[in-house]
Amino acid sequence: MTGSDVTREGPEGERPGREAAPEILRGGPDGGKPGRGAGQRGRRRGKGRRGGRGEQLMAPPAEFQSYYGRPVIKAPAWRARDIAGYFFLGGLAGAGSVLAAGAHATGRTTTATAMKISSLAAVSLSTAALVNDLGRPDRFANMLRVLKPTSPMSVGSWLLAAYGPAAGAAAACAVTGWLPRAGAAATGAAALLGPAVATYTAVLAADTAVPAWHGAHRELPYLFAASATAAASGMALVVGPVRETAPARCAAVLAAVADSAVHQAAEERLGMVAETYRTGRAGKLLRTARALTALGAAGGALFGGRARPLAAASGLALLAGSACTRFGIFAAGIASAEDPKYTVVPQRAAKEARRTTPAPSVERTQPT
Repeated sequence: MTGSDVTREGPEGERPGREAAPEILRGGPDGGKPGRGAGQRGRRRGKGRRGGRGEQLMAPPAEFQSYYGRPVIKAPAWRARDIAGYFFLGGLAGAGSVLAAGAHATGRTTTATAMKISSLAAVSLSTAALVNDLGRPDRFANMLRVLKPTSPMSVGSWLLAAYGPAAGAAAACAVTGWLPRAGAAATGAAALLGPAVATYTAVLAADTAVPAWHGAHRELPYLFAASATAAASGMALVVGPVRETAPARCAAVLAAVADSAVHQAAEERLGMVAETYRTGRAGKLLRTARALTALGAAGGALFGGRARPLAAASGLALLAGSACTRFGIFAAGIASAEDPKYTVVPQRAAKEARRTTPAPSVERTQPT
């Protein structure tokens, strides 16, 4: 027998120090010494772990920085005059075809003819702006060699290729009076393609890595639709007789309300990236756009049906407001791409939110 023995007088030969030490385990007087108690060890583990998942943090969280303040992503090389103008003119053409079809169907022939001509001119100028930005006309033709449903640029090119002839045929038949049935069919085709022509540029911009555009991918198509409707309503107030402008005046009010609501929703969801929509050149343009759109819609609703000069002035304000919206959104996107913090900080915040959000529990299905 080695170690301690148990005799009639009790245990003999027991070695001290091998008995349990409940004070140490409970963090008692001896356990309270630095580096020796269980409580101290527990606090040390809690300080070095992240989220209780056992992951040891070996380095402090990195601070935001970039190489010499250079942008993390490459800003689009698009020219504002060409691409922002292309956005505006495409919206004016597409929404104008919808108003033209409505005027054609309700017998407002003067407004219908004027809007068809306006849409043809707008889509022609927008195509010219796109070709000018591409550099050579054959580059636009090359975009039509294939149709890629997953590419907004490819789909948009085919939309323009289909919409342009329809808008041209509708305008030609309306001006000449030839082939009225063919003209009605072309008017309907242009109206069907018009909403897509007016909004696909929003999808095109949101499909990029530009933070201000990609972050607002949910709201941007609705904002472009509202802006296009405001522009087309303004054009109808400018070119149509007063007695035929009732639908355009209603559309202008709806567009102004939708523009303001969608713009506010986008800024609330964008977080810090929304600064690019409030400051600098983009902030000035967008504030001017909202003021002009509201002024034009109110003027058209109150005075557009009474006096021709007031209706035309309201229409011009709506057109200018829509143009400022497109140029302001373009400027916000460029500003967000040039400042690296708008790329890095939201990505880190999203990653941290995904890490701290508990994973959804998987419900087990019982076999039947």
